[in-house]
Amino acid sequence: MLAYILKRILATIPVMLVVALTVFSLLFLAPGDPATMIAGDQASTADIERIRQSLGLDQPFLVQFGNWLWRLVHFDLGNSVFTGQPVTALMAERVGPTVSVMLLTLLLSVCIAVPLGVVAAWKSGSWIDRTIMSVSVVGFSVPLFVVGYILAWAFALKLQWLPPQGYSPLSEGLWPWLQRLILPAVTLGFVYIVLIARITRASMLEVLQQDYVRTARAKGLGPHSVLFLHALKNGAVPVITVIGIGFAALIGGTVVTETVFTIPGMGRLTVDAILRRDYPVIQGLVLIFSFVYVLVNLAVDLIYTLVDPRIRY
Repeated sequence: MLAYILKRILATIPVMLVVALTVFSLLFLAPGDPATMIAGDQASTADIERIRQSLGLDQPFLVQFGNWLWRLVHFDLGNSVFTGQPVTALMAERVGPTVSVMLLTLLLSVCIAVPLGVVAAWKSGSWIDRTIMSVSVVGFSVPLFVVGYILAWAFALKLQWLPPQGYSPLSEGLWPWLQRLILPAVTLGFVYIVLIARITRASMLEVLQQDYVRTARAKGLGPHSVLFLHALKNGAVPVITVIGIGFAALIGGTVVTETVFTIPGMGRLTVDAILRRDYPVIQGLVLIFSFVYVLVNLAVDLIYTLVDPRIRY
């Protein structure tokens, strides 16, 4: 088991190097001269040259990449071209709302989707199963921003149960914090819920046909014990996999969700940086999002050592 864990940890190093190279290359893959696009149409030649020097664009590519990696080692992602603030400071100001939305979304999604998938498998072929699967089809078909606008219209404008936008930090109280996160979390988790529910159902249907499940039933165990203590434990590997893979959808979905609900998080910062072509901020955000995604997948691989009986060495 220890060898497997070390192997998975070491495998992330070349992945992150490739990610770093790809992220750094964004500056050069963009059409046109980055300094000219950043400076704007009214900029003089001196202004463009000043930007090129500030970004290090007057140096060879490998030299620029090496200097950028050296700064990364020292946790320096550069400065914003437009505000002059360090990129790490900008992200530190926005990380709270994004983490809050993603954690609440993950909690709601798992707590809702896994029981729905188990019930759908248990009642396979019934109207309950068909209803859950029909809703899942709708969940995959409707765009995220449409779900957000529908929820905001229904629960914020018509019923006036929840605020339509904004963010309240946890330091100002639990209920104000939670009140402004419910709609974004439900919006962001809509696709995530139906994805986990479908995979849970498929995994449970396979496990429920196994001999040890029929033996547990023959011993007189109740349906709850059979489903959650025997079947779900052994069918958890695909569910854990889809939770980790679906985390990428959460990262991408924060951009849309924070824009719809005007949440000052990292997703909104990404949109602003793209619109202003603030390349140091874009590079820093993409690198952090990629790094988080790699860590989540590493965590999923390590969890396999606990839930998959086939991995022991």
